[in-house]
Amino acid sequence: MTDEIETKLSAARTRLILDRPFLGALVLRLPMTATKPERCKTIGTDVRALYYNPEYIRNLSLEQTQFVLAHEALHCALSHFARRQHRVKHRWDIACDLAINPLLIKDGLKPPPGVLLKSGFEGMMAEEIYPFIEDDMQDETHDEHFYDQENRSSGSSSGSQPLDHDQEQGGGAGAAGSDGDSQSGGEGPRPLSETEQEQLAVQWRQRLAGAAQQAMQTGKLGAAMARLVEHLLQPQLPWRMLLARYMTAVARDDYSYQRPSRREGDALLPTLKSTQVDVIVVLDTSGSINDTEMREFVSEIDAIKGQMRARLTLHACDATLCEHGPWVFEPWEEFSMPGNVYGRGGTRFTPPFEWLQREGRQPDLLVYFTDAEGEFPKGEPDYPVLWLVKGRAKVPWGQRIQLN
Repeated sequence: MTDEIETKLSAARTRLILDRPFLGALVLRLPMTATKPERCKTIGTDVRALYYNPEYIRNLSLEQTQFVLAHEALHCALSHFARRQHRVKHRWDIACDLAINPLLIKDGLKPPPGVLLKSGFEGMMAEEIYPFIEDDMQDETHDEHFYDQENRSSGSSSGSQPLDHDQEQGGGAGAAGSDGDSQSGGEGPRPLSETEQEQLAVQWRQRLAGAAQQAMQTGKLGAAMARLVEHLLQPQLPWRMLLARYMTAVARDDYSYQRPSRREGDALLPTLKSTQVDVIVVLDTSGSINDTEMREFVSEIDAIKGQMRARLTLHACDATLCEHGPWVFEPWEEFSMPGNVYGRGGTRFTPPFEWLQREGRQPDLLVYFTDAEGEFPKGEPDYPVLWLVKGRAKVPWGQRIQLN
């Protein structure tokens, strides 16, 4: 039976490399190790290697075997082992599986029985799915996440270390006939120390980029996978930092070489001229944005405007503009959230832009705080627009910054 299982694993990995080189390249990075049923009931990973119960693999079809191999590789490539932070392990594990499985199915892979699937989470990251997972949810993942256990050791780094490329070449399905200890320094699968987490997160990020590049060269990287890779590889900066950078970029502080008064002499020396910046801030007051989020957002705008001499004009809109607005705050005025902001209706983004057009105003920047789910204006205005978006919705134009 051992030869039969090894042959099936090798065949499944080969099919992934040929048909789905992105996933195949990631699977190739995980040495495969057979283990006893009491240690691993199905399949799992500690990020260093892939562990499997031979009896479980024997009962899967070749297509289902491809699915479970790719599933474990994505846990590693997406750094699920390093992203849990404060979250409850059981809920986080479920969220990670609900993020991975729709991707694999959309890529044409066939899931085995027991795989977690719930509609409505397609295209979402594990962090976005997590709040929807109840504490008392009885669902279980089909695989084992050995890299992250509640009763983890206190950062011990003894035992196996992150595998380098040369070590990986010695692993694979051909080493699968062991009892689960030979590939892991005699310890078997175990949680990661903090040092190993950091090392492996960097290593798997590099592998993710390399696998994506190889797949794109062959024209075999699906659109959903490509979007995921792009999101994971782009710099992940806090929204406050991105907001500050963007607002500073539109500040009109510059040097002037205009000829001074004759009383000041004939020399033309550069003089720093600072012009007040006109910033429009629009709050989406539809039901998806709560009061706490509004206050947090506008207080951040207020802190930045004081540093760059910006006049802030605040307006609110759901399907229509709030009749009590707009509210204007000068650079020296402390911001306080107006008490007569109302909303909780539908969502349309056209009214603020129509209002500015009627007023004949050309702001230096318009910042829209929203979930981006509503009716957009058909055309992009002549001034820059910054969308601070809560959720996954896209915007047709302007600069988008992810809030959560």
